[in-house]
Amino acid sequence: MATPIDTDALVIGAGPVGLFQAFQLGLQGIACHIVDALPHVGGQCAELYADKPIYDIPGIPVCTGRELVERLQQQIAPFQPTFHLGQTVETLQATGDGRWAVGTNTGTAWTARTVFIAAGVGAFVPRSLPIEGLAPLMNQQAWFASSPLPDFAGQHLLVTGDSDSALQTCLDAMDSAASVTLMHRREHFSAEPERMEAFKAALAAGRVRFVAGQPTGIAVAGERLTALRYLNAEGAEVDLPCDQLVMALGLSPKLGPVADWGLQIERKQLVVSTDTFATSAPGIFAVGDINTYPGKKKLILCGFHEATLAAFGAAAHLWPNDKTLLQYTTTSTTLHKRLGLI
Repeated sequence: MATPIDTDALVIGAGPVGLFQAFQLGLQGIACHIVDALPHVGGQCAELYADKPIYDIPGIPVCTGRELVERLQQQIAPFQPTFHLGQTVETLQATGDGRWAVGTNTGTAWTARTVFIAAGVGAFVPRSLPIEGLAPLMNQQAWFASSPLPDFAGQHLLVTGDSDSALQTCLDAMDSAASVTLMHRREHFSAEPERMEAFKAALAAGRVRFVAGQPTGIAVAGERLTALRYLNAEGAEVDLPCDQLVMALGLSPKLGPVADWGLQIERKQLVVSTDTFATSAPGIFAVGDINTYPGKKKLILCGFHEATLAAFGAAAHLWPNDKTLLQYTTTSTTLHKRLGLI
């Protein structure tokens, strides 16, 4: 494991609440690092609601999930948080001196004085086909669409799924791959209209093809994937030859290692106090959908409120001998300096 990064605050989760947590920490003069399992910021908002309208953000009559994430990134820009994306936090342990040792699956490590768990309903991980034998082929011939993909030039590519990422993977590969096939249980897609039109045009031109079927297994020669086995519309099991397989089946949230960190949990959510949204461990806070308390509402707006009070709680934790002042961004020269306005 790498030499631990020393930080006053580590935010686990780069969704809207995690991003706003970084903003509120910045107002308190607390620099932070942000880590997320996804390869991009935005969390559930970017993955599931990127192009869907949101109507209940104060002062913004309507915006898409993508637009909200972009605005939050602009808002936190003056504080220059350090992002660590595509990494899942696996370990969180007390160091004995009031700090927390945190480590990810890629070997990144921190020693943090405060930790903010803004992990939504858990870390989002790609859904895999529920068939045996795929694990040894991952990142060689089998891939998740949410991960960096190789060049499929000259290869027979099979993509499974009906989402934006499924269709876009086909469109991106059709100029170089020997063939591109999309498989889904029926010819009905959940992608955005523009992407569906582009895919249908490519389908009509013979640049990609569609096969309706339900994957049931794989065919392997030696240690090489040779075909995906599936049930066709007639219920017969058929092999579809392929060199490369991309799974674009969406993401599923998993509470994962959070459950092993020794924090008080109730129905897979972290119990917090509502004055600072502190967990049962000193210096660890939980905000957003990951926490629970009487009257809890899983709304982005409520998460913003929680992040604000958690930042004040962190300031009091970091500097217990100092009075934590309430300052206003309209009049405070201190906050104006932190925001880079003066």
